[in-house]
Amino acid sequence: CAFGSSKAQPFAAQIERGIIVDIFVCIGSSCHLKGSYDIIQLLNERIRRDGLEDRVEVKGSFCLGHCTDGVSMRLGDTIVTGVSRENFDDKFEEYVLGALER
Repeated sequence: CAFGSSKAQPFAAQIERGIIVDIFVCIGSSCHLKGSYDIIQLLNERIRRDGLEDRVEVKGSFCLGHCTDGVSMRLGDTIVTGVSRENFDDKFEEYVLGALER
């Protein structure tokens, strides 16, 4: 996980690097307390397991503005809220794999 600026790179640069989806996981204090570190670990494990290292990159982001909704992550213009260990697989399949299929 690369913690740093959440400034998105131009799409052409992402293709050149082989990355199609950037996932920004909120690491603000509320999401941190609700388990964002666990979600980052789950994302990295699932990306490795599915062989998606060349297509997906996980990054940290400060507040995404949905503090009361649980751990949040952003994929492009889509904010995914309420991510937890319990629903992680469903959210990953719907949003991450869904984004890769577009």
